[in-house]
Amino acid sequence: MVDVSQGSASPRRASRGRSQGRAPGRGQLGAARVKAPAPVSARVRRGSVQSVDRALALVEVLAGSASGLPLTELTQRASLNISTGHHLLATLVKWGYVARTAGRRYALGARGLHLAQAFLKQIDLPRRAQPHAERISEETGETVRLAVLQGDAVTTLLTREGRHAVRVDAGAVGYAGAAHATSLGKAMLAWLPEHEIRRIVAVRGMAAFTSNTITKPDLLIEELRLVRRNGHAVDREEFQPGVICVGAAIRNHLGAVVGAISASAPTLRADEGHLVRMTDCVMAAARALSAEFDQPGPEANPSAGSQHR
Repeated sequence: MVDVSQGSASPRRASRGRSQGRAPGRGQLGAARVKAPAPVSARVRRGSVQSVDRALALVEVLAGSASGLPLTELTQRASLNISTGHHLLATLVKWGYVARTAGRRYALGARGLHLAQAFLKQIDLPRRAQPHAERISEETGETVRLAVLQGDAVTTLLTREGRHAVRVDAGAVGYAGAAHATSLGKAMLAWLPEHEIRRIVAVRGMAAFTSNTITKPDLLIEELRLVRRNGHAVDREEFQPGVICVGAAIRNHLGAVVGAISASAPTLRADEGHLVRMTDCVMAAARALSAEFDQPGPEANPSAGSQHR
């Protein structure tokens, strides 16, 4: 039996090399798919508090930005004057919901992760994901995992054992794994602001689990651009030898990561056709779960199979 306590994966370095020329500019992590919210004036309703409306508009605009925004552009997108926006941002920074980054830019702060975790407890993500995990298991026969970013670590919430005699060990619920070396981790990291990605890997480190593990932050950032573009992450023996995994992020209506779902298979069974099948099933599950939070989720990529070569 192939033994793995956490499935996940990332597109192979060979794939990365071919696609790098088409990748977005450094620090952008690909083009954001989340549309900016409607102007504040269009959404203020009778009985609402104007300052709260405006502060939340700033947060929503930042949620739709790939790498943060300078003050002028941020306030313009939120339909606010610079002075008002500056004062509101100072309060949001104080509370940790917004962070100031290099180049006098603003991005979402780490406090949002705390809200995401509280949200998960209330919406019971494992219960919602269970039928989707079962479907992946039935259609691929492989091990399935559901995970979230809990603090700085990837924490497993749900597992389904593979149906084959030779299969990837599902591991234990509650297991905390390495975000940089797993498909689950990279699928979620790809949708975070770059400064938050760098903070997480600085805190957790980038241990080399195998010779394929990405151990440099800049290379990980490049990898995550591809994950974001393709809508899924592929880990080719980066966490454990003999195991390949495909993972995709589950996101809410703001584009914020709720969790990720993955399928893991032994490399002996992971030919091109099987990888495409795993990818299609995982992305379909992520899209369906994201739709429950009014977010389209990862886009279907007709050429996804070529990304595995």
